[in-house]
Amino acid sequence: MEDMEDMLVGGGAPPGFRLPLMSVGLNPKRINNKKNLKRNDHLITTPSPDIPGTQSDSEYMAGQLSAFGYALSDNPEEADLWLINTCTVKSPSQSAMDTLIVKCKSAKKPLVVAGCVPQGSRDLKELEGVSVVGVQQIDRVVEVVEETLKGHEVRLLNRKTLPALDLPKVRKNNFIEILPINVGCLGACTYCKTKHARGHLGSYTIESLVERVRNVVADGVKEIWISSEDTGAYGHDIGVNLPILLKAIVAELPSDRSTMLRIGMTNPPFILEHLKEIAEVLCHPCVYSFLHVPVQSGSDSVLTAMNREYTVGKFRTVVDTLYQLVPEMQIATDIICGFPGETEEDFAQTLDLIRDYKFPQVHISQFYPRPGTPAARMKKVPSNIVKKRSRELTSVFESFTPYEGIEGRVERIWITEIATDGVHLVGHTKGYMQVLVSASETMLGTSTDVKITSVGRWSVFGEIIIDETPYKIKEETLSNKMKSIPEICLPCSADETCACSGEPEPCACSPVSFGGQNDVDECNISCGVDEENNMNITGSLLTKRKGSEKETTEGQGSKEKQIIVGTREKMGFVDWALIGGMLVSFTTIVAVLLLPGLRTAL
Repeated sequence: MEDMEDMLVGGGAPPGFRLPLMSVGLNPKRINNKKNLKRNDHLITTPSPDIPGTQSDSEYMAGQLSAFGYALSDNPEEADLWLINTCTVKSPSQSAMDTLIVKCKSAKKPLVVAGCVPQGSRDLKELEGVSVVGVQQIDRVVEVVEETLKGHEVRLLNRKTLPALDLPKVRKNNFIEILPINVGCLGACTYCKTKHARGHLGSYTIESLVERVRNVVADGVKEIWISSEDTGAYGHDIGVNLPILLKAIVAELPSDRSTMLRIGMTNPPFILEHLKEIAEVLCHPCVYSFLHVPVQSGSDSVLTAMNREYTVGKFRTVVDTLYQLVPEMQIATDIICGFPGETEEDFAQTLDLIRDYKFPQVHISQFYPRPGTPAARMKKVPSNIVKKRSRELTSVFESFTPYEGIEGRVERIWITEIATDGVHLVGHTKGYMQVLVSASETMLGTSTDVKITSVGRWSVFGEIIIDETPYKIKEETLSNKMKSIPEICLPCSADETCACSGEPEPCACSPVSFGGQNDVDECNISCGVDEENNMNITGSLLTKRKGSEKETTEGQGSKEKQIIVGTREKMGFVDWALIGGMLVSFTTIVAVLLLPGLRTAL
């Protein structure tokens, strides 16, 4: 096995991705000389959408295991191995990991722990006797699982190169590709444990990212989510920047807007370098007018203590500029309540910032001291005050009605998900407003126009607008085709499709105009017997109908096809003239036949 020395217990060094807590149960069974592993959905926690890269790495690990012949299990008790994917952003995430590890050990199941926790804190007591795989070694997760199933304890943590982007992947949502553009960051926030795990910035090349975009678009992906610890920092280590990358990606998106791009989280310092260029990209028809820009606090003194490398004024510049330059722009932000040293005045400034902008999305969290970070050594704000401030900020945020007054508006949405209620589908507008619609699951992966019918605090409800134009034949279209329409329409037999069924296609039984009457609106003839109206005329004459008038057939039951005739409310001049002509002809025939007899008699 390549580099097996790296997998010896006790070896390795930090950094890596930041991941959410997840777990996968593996149940190996030999089928066609491959192991069949099933997914343990009961232990999978939904990744937090505000944590960069939370889903992408899990999808890559699941994809590699599946490609090797494993399936993912539904039953944790039947699984022979658990794989837990961890996040070190907050203490509750690590606590949940600890609980799962205890449960797994109690069940005497082999265990592999991946993600930020083992990468950044490899000496944790909870990880003793457990196999671990580093976040930049996810391309070797199969090796770790194989060795663990053999009874070996494996630790693979050494940082080498970035994992390839074309690894097998099992997407949580088939329509959404989560695309990591870099790992690590350039910041040094005093509260952040993730830096210990992920290390310094490492960016993928533009060529590799563009190639990945081409491939996933060809696979039918409808949304591409750019993922990163700090999107704005992309390329600083390889001599390029985010606008260059975004323009290259946008150039690969289909012009029919069937695939949309969502730009990931970016901190203020780096986006300030390219603000107008970013705004230009956000205006592109294939890019959601949405950006996640964490502010963390409305107080400059707190931002300084956090080592965030920007001021509230710079954050406001970012927001004001994007709102000014990008139509329908929506911005989400993050707030940490109760950071060490935060005073009531500091917190009041945060409340004022949120009130000023009324952001539709604010991720509010209480401060959690992470071991080994500078903030963990700072004087803490009493926990009761932290909780009080968190509740107050939440109350202020929930008092906003960001979508008020848009009822009746028509919006284009891209539908990619099923709502948690299992009834509605979830779509997003160009400005990334969430719209819930009642529709068939066949609408997933499509875009459509909707009319906003009602507004909620977190999302809006809409009705899909059905374009009836294709189902109607315009008057001018019919007029152009009148000359080629036959004057006789034959009835349908019991075992064939009716040509007079009124389908959207031009009907072969379209009414024929006589005497210049060609004001026909649409083809709506139906085949069958009219039991309500008696026919007042026979022949091959098909005339315009009015109101609810129907057509019928003569001589049904005969093997020979009969002629369809129509009923009318009123006979016109041309009709009387035709009947008169028929009478004259009949009289002439009678006269010709009787004339010899008359002469003989005379």
